Amino acid sequence: MAAAEEVDVVVLGMGPGGESVAGELAAAGLSVVGVEARLVGGECPYYGCVPSKMMIRAGNVVAEALRVPGLAGTVQLTPDFSKVAGRIRSEATDNWDDAVAAKRFTDKGGRLVRGTGRLTGSLEVTVSTSDDGDLIFRARLAVVVNPGTNPTIPSVPGLEGTPFWTNREAVQAESAPKSLAVLGGGPIAVELAQAFTRFGTKVTMVLRGSSLLSRSEPEAGELLAQVFRSEGIKILHNKEVTGVVQSRGRFRLALADSSSGKAPGDGARGSGVSQLSAEKFLVATGRTARLSPLNLAAAGVEWDGSVAPAVDPHMQLTDGVYLIGDAAGEGAFTHMSMYQGNIVAGHILARHAQQQGDSQPPDRGATESHAVPNVTFTDPEVGSVGLTEKQARDAGLSIRVGLTKLDASTRGWIHKSGNQGFIKIIEDTQTGVLVGATSAGPSGGEVLSALVLAVHARIPVATLKTMIYAYPTFHRAIPEALAALK
Repeated sequence: MAAAEEVDVVVLGMGPGGESVAGELAAAGLSVVGVEARLVGGECPYYGCVPSKMMIRAGNVVAEALRVPGLAGTVQLTPDFSKVAGRIRSEATDNWDDAVAAKRFTDKGGRLVRGTGRLTGSLEVTVSTSDDGDLIFRARLAVVVNPGTNPTIPSVPGLEGTPFWTNREAVQAESAPKSLAVLGGGPIAVELAQAFTRFGTKVTMVLRGSSLLSRSEPEAGELLAQVFRSEGIKILHNKEVTGVVQSRGRFRLALADSSSGKAPGDGARGSGVSQLSAEKFLVATGRTARLSPLNLAAAGVEWDGSVAPAVDPHMQLTDGVYLIGDAAGEGAFTHMSMYQGNIVAGHILARHAQQQGDSQPPDRGATESHAVPNVTFTDPEVGSVGLTEKQARDAGLSIRVGLTKLDASTRGWIHKSGNQGFIKIIEDTQTGVLVGATSAGPSGGEVLSALVLAVHARIPVATLKTMIYAYPTFHRAIPEALAALK
């Protein structure tokens, strides 16, 4: 067995949060080992946030051009997916090469180890590498666990072994397929479905339940369904994929009614749709945390194998062992991972200063999760923060709800084509502050920022009503939603 090497910190998983923690601690002079089996930077810059938003941006330009006749004249348009595919390769991913990100870390003084790590003691990590066998590192200060997630693949007869897509394969596409079946109705599913549609792909979405974006406000799913149907996307509600056959360059899906209930609209129960054929098949049914291979028990961490293990306000699983990112269960968002990483880095630096007898750095506080923002980058964008109406009621809160439509606002009327949207706010009547909000519409994610501040800082609704909102902007719908509280 290899001898253990002592270092200050080991970071298992160099996704956005892990890279941020490892880089900051290395730059501060600590000896830091970053362990990564895939790409430094994680899912976001190579298979998630960045390339998908490039696709969405390109598709939105196509859609905006098609709105010219209603606003400004005539247009001739030939969408070309190769433009965005080339941009993803050259500008975003370096053809899925992480050399730049790896150098960014090592230039700060960190050591990058390519391999798969697992805990083998309270502050001990063993890394299996393809070249050097097992390397053992014993951390003096901390081990930061940032395992991330993998696409969840449902157990469907015939699916395994076929060239189906997840988000990873979809963003590597060099051309838009003629037809695409999408299993799922969450953020990844709706974003990619709309992006490919705008490059001429005939898209059919298969939903096990009754609505798109089922974890968001129901108005958001209804809005997207309306827009998607107008763009030619077919939505099959309450359907299960019971079998998959792939041959001669096509997927054939067997469908059956699910047990999730009945919904009106395309493909509800009774629609008679029992099979579906498409050139490509995108599986977008959620994400699964990569916690099992980490051997958390070796560090004394209890985990039931399902829900995220408990952490303290500084993201510690146990003394000196931290968990950040998607697997921590507070939202699978890059911004959440980096937020947690910032607090963890501060906590480790304070621990180091205490051991050295130095003055401690400023306290970065503890994590708070009552105002986690998220944006689904469809057109219209759907941004939300805090609790939905249902979550607030299920939590036993006494609430008032305010909702206003964007297309009825002055800016919506001016905007005309593509002006669909709404703002919905949830007020806790006991405290007089907002506990949740949704902003859907053109630049919905940008308009959300004001609502995030309101929820995060617990600004009284009475104060929000006295603010001055610029005219004519989309965010001017916020006071209209405040006035509609009831």
